[in-house]
Formats: sequence, structure tokens, C-alpha cells
Amino acid sequence: MRFWRFWLNTFVLYSQYNPPQFIELLMLMVALAMLAISTFIPTQKPYMILGLSLVIGASISILVREAIAPSHQTRITQFTALLLLLVSIYGFADLLQNF
Repeated sequence: MRFWRFWLNTFVLYSQYNPPQFIELLMLMVALAMLAISTFIPTQKPYMILGLSLVIGASISILVREAIAPSHQTRITQFTALLLLLVSIYGFADLLQNF
């Protein structure tokens, strides 16, 4: 029980310390789950669309947050967010082409 309480307290403190970053992390975790489901069940296109749109939203949020209040790893964070954004847009273009 202590193990679960430790993780719950960690999530609560992390969400209170930096709420935008916590929401971005949550969005990326849900997107990862949606994209994994769409990989294992290829007939479920809505999961892929939802996952890609969550990645686009999280990456734009990361870019805006870094523009407003830069962190100590600004370049790496911006590069990763731009890479996620480009891959997601490419995924949407591929979906539209095959649709």
C-alpha cells in the first residue's frame, strides 16, 4: 500500500508544481495508448486520429510554453516538440491519402 501511496503523492506533487507540463505528459501518455491500440487493431482508424490529434495538441502546447517561459533545456524540448509535430502532421497526411 505504501508503494501506491508514494506514486499517488508523486503525481499530486508533480501536478501542483508544474500543471501545464503535467497535462502535456498526460496527453502524450493517452496518445501513446491510442496509437498502440491503432497499431494492434489496424481497422480502428478513430484511435489513430485521436492519438495524432493529442500529439499535435501536446506539441503545440510545449512550443507555446517554451516560448513564454524557457526552461534550462529549451533547444532539446523545442526540437522534440517540432519532431513530434512533423511526424503527426505526416501521419494525418498519410491517413488522408489512404482515405
